[in-house]
Amino acid sequence: MITKILIVDDEADIVSMLRSFFESKGYLVLSAANGEEALKQIERQPNIILLDINMPGLTGLEVCERIRNHISCPILFLTARIEDTDKVKGFAVGGDDYIVKPFSLMELEARVRAHLRREARHNFEAQVKFSGDLTIDYSERCLFFGDKRVGLAKKEFDIVELLSQNPGQVFDKERIYERIWGYDSEGDSSVVTEHIRRIRTKIAAYTDRVYIETIWGCGYKWVK
Repeated sequence: MITKILIVDDEADIVSMLRSFFESKGYLVLSAANGEEALKQIERQPNIILLDINMPGLTGLEVCERIRNHISCPILFLTARIEDTDKVKGFAVGGDDYIVKPFSLMELEARVRAHLRREARHNFEAQVKFSGDLTIDYSERCLFFGDKRVGLAKKEFDIVELLSQNPGQVFDKERIYERIWGYDSEGDSSVVTEHIRRIRTKIAAYTDRVYIETIWGCGYKWVK
């Protein structure tokens, strides 16, 4: 099946460049020059969206917020600058990643492919087996070691789901908190440490294998 990619940017040169590149890679390219056009193109159900943040009229953040309840595909923001406030807002409205201009086309394609793989795994593989006899059932939202079921609280499983579907990628506590609890939630990122401690304790009852690794000074990652 041909992958549909929607490119939304008010800079015609960027749209033209990305269209030529992704069409040469076999993608079906949809495009929009502003937020209003993007909302219309969403009806064609793209598999992934590259969305410029700073557009006249509807911004990329506003477009993302409007469409997120209607479409679940990965949304990658394109931006000429990236500040912490932008990141927080972007993840809060449902964005999945940031691509900073100017960018390498090869790196961009690699990021696009990575998000498409994760989306496919999320949609079509309810159960995924990992090393050490661990199976994660994403539909039942629980872990299994052999035939032993390991129950996790909702937020605990949300963390496992986020990390395990992005193996090797380091997430700091703040980003995990934003993705799982939401930007507007009361509290702070220290709760992430406690939840990961609980997850590790439950897993340790079945194996001494480390699945969630602490990267000191950076955050946590799922061991590949």
